[in-house]
Amino acid sequence: MHQQNKDLQKHYEGFLQTNCLWKDNVVYEILQFDIETKSTKIDIDINEKLRLGKYIERLVSFQLEQEKDISILSENIQIQKEKITLGELDCIIKREEKPIHLEVIYKFYLYDSSVGNTEIEHFIGPNRKDSLVEKLTKLKEKQLPLLYSNECKSFLKTINLTSNKIEQQVYFKGQLFVPFSSKSLQLETLNQDCIVGFYINQKELLEFKNCKFYIPNKKGWIVIPHKNVNWLNYENFQILAQDYIQRKSAPLCWMKKQNGTLIKIFLVWW
Repeated sequence: MHQQNKDLQKHYEGFLQTNCLWKDNVVYEILQFDIETKSTKIDIDINEKLRLGKYIERLVSFQLEQEKDISILSENIQIQKEKITLGELDCIIKREEKPIHLEVIYKFYLYDSSVGNTEIEHFIGPNRKDSLVEKLTKLKEKQLPLLYSNECKSFLKTINLTSNKIEQQVYFKGQLFVPFSSKSLQLETLNQDCIVGFYINQKELLEFKNCKFYIPNKKGWIVIPHKNVNWLNYENFQILAQDYIQRKSAPLCWMKKQNGTLIKIFLVWW
């Protein structure tokens, strides 16, 4: 149990120190939620089996509850039509008496200049199955408009609100990774501070044969790298890496250089 609490604290610290993907409403005119980062001891019961997205929502709930000017009115609101779920609103909060519909997102994207034509279009998921532009389009066209649906009206009545009184914001945090060959990439629209590491393919891995490696589990992806883990040497890491590559799965890894520097990387199969 003690180890579980320590892990939860590391997850929370990692979440807090992850930056929002953009500032204000410079992307698709979607307004980012702005909240001061305050490190504190987290003390909640949390189901470790939750998938990462739902796990993050629990961390956000705890963070919001620490704010005197914020109250959570409702969370994980299922909007249904004739018993069919149309979608879910992550949460509705009040901040200084202003109601806000808040969508919570935490993502990992890799920069590939061969995909799309704009900075936003260049960011894709580690396994090339999703992209930042797909997520933003879904937010803009499906998730945020749900608030204004007829099916949502009856729910809003139960908390004495109407959609025209509610502001919509997103709490969209992300970790961005750039190609090893383009480590000096400068972003124009997205938040430069979100770049936390680089990605390499199998050939480039050879350049790091003097390094040590660690492959965290999915929840460990949000953790800030630290030295107190079971490091793998290059040979043992390569054996594990082969398994991921054959499955077309790109793991997030921690790399420890000979000088002790810790870096987050993705090892990609493509």
